[in-house]
Amino acid sequence: MPSDLEIALAANPIPIEEVAWKLGLGVEDLCPQGNGVAKISWEALKNRSDKPKGVLILVTSVNPTPFGEGKTVTTIGLNQGLNRIGKNAVCVIREPSMGPVFGIKGGAAGGGYSQVLPMEEINLHFTGDIHAVTSAHNLCSAMLDNHLHQGNKLDIDPSRIIWPRVLDMNDRSLRNSAIGLGGALNGFAREERFDITAASEVMAILALASDYVDLRKRLGEIVVGQNRDGNPVKAEDIGAAGPMSILLRNALLPNLVQTLEGDPAFIHAGPFANIAHGNSSLIADNLALAVSDYVVTEAGFGSDMGAEKAIHIKAAASGIPPDCIVVNVTVRSMKLHGGGFSSSGGQRPSKEELTKENVDAVSRGAMTNLSRHIRNMKRFMVPVVVSVNRFSIDSEAEIQELLKCAHECGADNAVIFDGHQRGGAGGIDLAHAVSEACQDHLANGRPFEALFDKKMGIVEKMLRVATMVYGAESIDLHKQAERDLKLIKKWKYDKLAVCMAKTQYSFSHVANEIGAPSGFTLPIMELRLNAGAGFVVAVCGAMMTMPGLPRRPAGMDMDIDEDGNQTGIFG
Repeated sequence: MPSDLEIALAANPIPIEEVAWKLGLGVEDLCPQGNGVAKISWEALKNRSDKPKGVLILVTSVNPTPFGEGKTVTTIGLNQGLNRIGKNAVCVIREPSMGPVFGIKGGAAGGGYSQVLPMEEINLHFTGDIHAVTSAHNLCSAMLDNHLHQGNKLDIDPSRIIWPRVLDMNDRSLRNSAIGLGGALNGFAREERFDITAASEVMAILALASDYVDLRKRLGEIVVGQNRDGNPVKAEDIGAAGPMSILLRNALLPNLVQTLEGDPAFIHAGPFANIAHGNSSLIADNLALAVSDYVVTEAGFGSDMGAEKAIHIKAAASGIPPDCIVVNVTVRSMKLHGGGFSSSGGQRPSKEELTKENVDAVSRGAMTNLSRHIRNMKRFMVPVVVSVNRFSIDSEAEIQELLKCAHECGADNAVIFDGHQRGGAGGIDLAHAVSEACQDHLANGRPFEALFDKKMGIVEKMLRVATMVYGAESIDLHKQAERDLKLIKKWKYDKLAVCMAKTQYSFSHVANEIGAPSGFTLPIMELRLNAGAGFVVAVCGAMMTMPGLPRRPAGMDMDIDEDGNQTGIFG
């Protein structure tokens, strides 16, 4: 099979104006951003804010292997499949971070014959939204340190600053830094922390803001630190919220592209799911729901991460829960969780080890890991469809065993998805299953139930997620988390939503605990206040908010030729 890049270069994309026309958007509604990319104008967004809404489909996954399970491929392929069966459908996915692109993943625009175009632009600078988030975040940092340098009128305590700096790159050496060295002219010397841009509160705000007024208000509510009296200091107080808003003015507008088959796709915002809330923007979802009948949106990583946050953070903000949840699963992921490998030294298995047929391991993995994901999602009273993402190395016996187990575990339906090799044609079975599930949900009155009331305290919310989603017996607030909680309560932020930051590879906080661990105590190491975004980040276990590069970064195999063409990139 050709590489993803070869498939993309061989494609014949239609003009972006024709893609927009499929959604009832005219040329006047577009802000062109280059070949095949356009932002949707603010006027077009306002004019469609009160239109009837379509149905929302949330694509999530099981706990993945380190090699990825094709959740974005499934999201795009389902969109293509729905359009192939005559539905007016669009997908909404997150913008890729350049950290993973040059680190492990090598790209996040789908793959094979279920990808979005122009994938080489989407995976790199795209429309500059992530750069705008980086700039807005670091503008606040610069104005904060300038305030200290210029006399510190607000009497900010330099040892109680909680606002880090960010960079859209995996760079572990910046996790803990010292700034302002070299004398008084270089600013106030202090310790600093760097996060990756996808973990920035500004990115979360961009994803959750409903309009410019909401964006501006949320930016002003960011707590950057505290003064010597112990009171919070906000971005509004140091005069940063206004100029930050200006930097994000264009970034708030959703980006329209197309699938390999010319179907509409919005790509907007990119918060990580393991260290942020992991969902594309509320504003793109709302637009998509107003201009199409079926909207396929994606939550990052497994359902314990992105889907839980889609329900309790994103849906809570928008008031729009999903009408169907698709759980993406692969044979190799179930082999991993079923213990179907023989790695030594406690290391995770290689791709080669996971290619060997092992039906028993598939069954064990499905009846533990997949089963819990299905049960968790069924608690929300929304239909659950399991999508078995077929790989060419999967045996028919393994596929059939996985389908059988999915049904036994309580899925409303389970089908094979073959979008990577067949595009929309390989997503037709999934499209029919999802369409039927959505119609059944509508006929039943769209029931939905969250795991907790929004007015509950953050400790109770953390406990419910830990016990009801992860399988933990209890939570343990470490000393730093207890200090953080005391301050959060004092400032009256203890009723905010909770964003759990933990490993994506396991239900627990330990990456190599496969299957469905239970009865453990979930350690809460610290609580980070994201008042503007409207949640508190609970850092569970040894969770890094600035990833590092692997031993051999994907970027080492990327280059350009004499004509500037990209080589060795994205598959």
